[in-house]
Amino acid sequence: MDLLLWITLVFIIFGFIVLVSMKKGMESKLAFIIANEEDGESSTKVKSIVWWIVGTTVWGIVSMTLITWWFQNQFG
Repeated sequence: MDLLLWITLVFIIFGFIVLVSMKKGMESKLAFIIANEEDGESSTKVKSIVWWIVGTTVWGIVSMTLITWWFQNQFG
């Protein structure tokens, strides 16, 4: 197996583990925000949830790019 495949697999697996481990914390932050809508502390929790969503999106885009790049190098 070539290096690009290993980098792709490690990136996807490591990212998936990180995202799944952070999921429960994000759910509890969201529940706190819903329960305390007028609280000033909610803005920091909202920012962390938004950054988690942005990070998840970037991880997905990079993963798809790496897979496409590997297929292009392998079969192109």
